[in-house]
This record gives sequence, structure tokens and C-alpha cells, in this order.
Amino acid sequence: MKVKQLLERLQYQVIQGTDETEIKELVYDSRKVSTGDVFVCIRGTKRDAHDLAAQVETMGAAVLIIEHEVEVSKDITVIQVKDTRYALSVMAAAYFGYPAEKITTIGLTGTKGKTTATYMVRSILEGVGVKTGLIGTIETIIGDAHIPSANTTPESYFVQKYFAEMVKEGCQAVVMEVSSQGLMMHRVGGILFDYGIFTNLSPDHIGPGEHKDFEDYANCKAMLFQHCKHAIFNLDDAYAKRMMKDCSGTIEGYGIEGKSVTEGVTADFTASGICLKKKQGILGIAYHLGGNCEMDVEVDVPGTFSVYNSLAAIAVCTKFTKDTDKIREALAKIRVKGRTELLPVSPDYTVMIDYAHNAMSLEQLLKAMREYRPGRIVTLFGCGGNRDRNRRFEMGEVSSKYSDLSIITSDNPRDEEPMAIIEDILTGVKKADGAYVTIPDRKEAIKYALQHAKKDDLIILAGKGHEDYQIIKGVKHHMDERELVAEVRQELGIGK
Repeated sequence: MKVKQLLERLQYQVIQGTDETEIKELVYDSRKVSTGDVFVCIRGTKRDAHDLAAQVETMGAAVLIIEHEVEVSKDITVIQVKDTRYALSVMAAAYFGYPAEKITTIGLTGTKGKTTATYMVRSILEGVGVKTGLIGTIETIIGDAHIPSANTTPESYFVQKYFAEMVKEGCQAVVMEVSSQGLMMHRVGGILFDYGIFTNLSPDHIGPGEHKDFEDYANCKAMLFQHCKHAIFNLDDAYAKRMMKDCSGTIEGYGIEGKSVTEGVTADFTASGICLKKKQGILGIAYHLGGNCEMDVEVDVPGTFSVYNSLAAIAVCTKFTKDTDKIREALAKIRVKGRTELLPVSPDYTVMIDYAHNAMSLEQLLKAMREYRPGRIVTLFGCGGNRDRNRRFEMGEVSSKYSDLSIITSDNPRDEEPMAIIEDILTGVKKADGAYVTIPDRKEAIKYALQHAKKDDLIILAGKGHEDYQIIKGVKHHMDERELVAEVRQELGIGK
């Protein structure tokens, strides 16, 4: 393959050598360079790969893709582009044969709901015979293969690689979470999505190494809708209109009947008659779907946010099928790891795992769960180290305000001392009047929660969700809360 074939959809300038140069592999990780490869110099948050140009030349690289000048010999081809991150995405698409053009692409973005909504979409489509791949926070699914995720939206090379594998596997569609950072870093650059879905928007991922402010965060989210054929928006969200501003495709909307705050756009899918479900240890929600599609819907995932997630899924899936029975069946079976995930522990109380890891998501969760009228809400959580300290104060105050008991423990302390993080959380806890205890060891904290559980309690293990690890002093240790709960049950003899 000649390097010019990878560059055919990019503007570029040959600084030295020729774009007729034959290359073997497309590489952006300097550790993986071998003879005959084309290496893309990416500016990272910690390191600029342009500084490694001479090194990768000695490793045998045949071509360098650069943004700015590098010092190398005259024997290597050097090609300059405006943005190497964007170039990597477009080159990866060419390298893998433009797989996004051979499969129906569905991208979801928003602050909350992406993970659950993607699983809902995949469940419905698979249920009606549309083989569907998935890329998201928890995992990538290609046929029977489940690949754990490091990022919500993988690096562009892997996005294209996974798309190509899905095409080879016979997938007709792919549904993926598209994060704000994924958009900012051009991980989906050059892709024209068939469908783009907006769930909601509120401040998140703002700080060092993320977005400089909310304006930047919102602008990055909106990029998805500048590169899609058809867009579907949550019209009950105050930022829907902003997301629509430069939308490149046709527009549809969804929402709860009578709640739209988006002027000039009528909801095509509406929910009415919403009611809570509570039976046999299952918390869920039911409603009547109206608009472009009529049916009664039940979802065994609690909270009003489940209404919005299912509406988003229905809106896009009706483009593939009109079989309302199959849609209803798929939604009734939805379970998502770490998203209001209920664990079978005792008939006397409920234990839930959820990924809520900031004040906004925790408040939304606790308010939603209060509607089910539990005896008490017991919230067990911690906060990550080497992250914005304000999150600790805010989460502490929210938990104290909306929980009957807060159990403050460790999350991912990273390079910080767990007790220092806990002390920050307690600063927020003490701003409200909720009862609390501090137990740094997460397993011991879970044991305390189960030992002191009362009838009809709802015990929420917040913050870890699908994660099965804990990071301490730079080392990742295995820690799965499902396993911890099982161990504690055995130790305490619960359920025997």
C-alpha cells in the first residue's frame, strides 16, 4: 500500500520524500513501530510524539506524518498535515477500507444515559434480527467477542479496526457512545454517522486534562450533530436547541408529554402515563408511548431517566423495524452492568450498584430512588484521587442531603491518601444533616452496610459501576463489587 492511498481524503504537503512510498502498517504508538511503517506523530496530553521522530526512524519507520518540523535524516518521507489526530482518524478509515460506509452507524452523546441507551438500542436491533456491534464505556461487542474498554470512545485507529471487524462478522449496524473527549480528539473524525442521538447535557469532565470550561464541553458534544445524516434530540433538555444549531442532518425529537423546553420542534416520540414498578426485588418504570409509534412500554430499570433512555432507543430503532412487540420484549429484558444494577442479596432489602461518580449523577439517582419509597436510602461511595477536589465536597453534600445514611469509603485513590480524600468528602457531608460513617476499606464498608441493613432499605454502592478494579499508588488492583458483596454474604451467612 502506498501512503498516498491513506491520505486520499486529506490535504497534505510532502516535506521530503514522496507520497508514493510503500508502507506496511499504520502506527501511532512509538513502541510498535517496525520496518516500513508509517508513523503518525500525535500531540498527547503528557507527551508530543514529534519528539520521537528520530527514534522511530531508527526503528525502521518509512514515513512520518507531522504537524510541525522534526529533525530526521533525508532518507525518510515526511508529510505535513494540519492536525495529526484528525489525520490518524481519516487514515485509519482508509487503512481498514472505510468500514463505516459498509455498516449503519449510530452515535450517542450526552452527559448521562449513553451507556444504558446503547445497550437498549443493541438489544432491540438484535431482537429484530439486525446483527449489531457496540462500542462504549463498558466494552466493545463484536459478535460473541466482548472486549473490555479503556475509554468510552477508543482511539480512532481502534474505532475503525472494530468497525472493520464488525463488517467482517456480518454486523449490519453499530451503536456507540461518542464522548466529548472522543469528539475533541477526533476519534470519530471523518465519520458521517447515519444517526446521531443527544441524551442531555450538564457540567461534567471539566478540569485539567479534560475540558477547560462548560462552553468547550458543550461545543465538543455538538460536533457529533455536524457530522450525521439524521439527528434525534431529547427535547426536554435545555441544551437541545444549542446542539441542533449547526446540525448537518434531518431532525427528530423525543420527550415526556408536556415537558418540552425546545421551541419550534415537535416531539415525534412521547411518553405519558408514567408509573413506577416495584415487584419481586425489581424496580422499574412503565409508560405509554405516543407520537410516531403507539405502545405500552415497561423497563426494569428504575428512574425517569429510563424513560428518556428508552425513548431515544425506540426513536432510532423504529428506523429499522415497525415490530412493536419485539421492541417491547427487548426493553423488558434490559440489564446493564453497573447502571442501577440490582444484586440478589436478601428479600428484606435491596442492594444496587451504580456508576454515579459525581454530584449531578448521584443527586439524580438518589432523587429517582426516593420515589420508590424505600425504608432508608444508604449510600456507600468515595471519590477518585488526582481529580477535581470540588467533586468531593459536592458529592458529600448531595449524599448527606438525600440519603438517610452515608458510608464514606475509598474509590480509586490513585496517588493520594484515601483518608485525605475522605476528609474532603466529609467537608461536604457536614453541610447537610444526614447521618454518616467513614470506613476506608471498601469491602469492610460493604460489610457494615449489610450488617446494619434494615427492612426495606435501599443500599446503593455508588461510583464504581461496571469497573472491576481499584487504582492505588499507580497500581491497578482487581476489585469487583459484585464479588465483594458475594464474599460478604458468605461471611455473614446472608441468604442461608
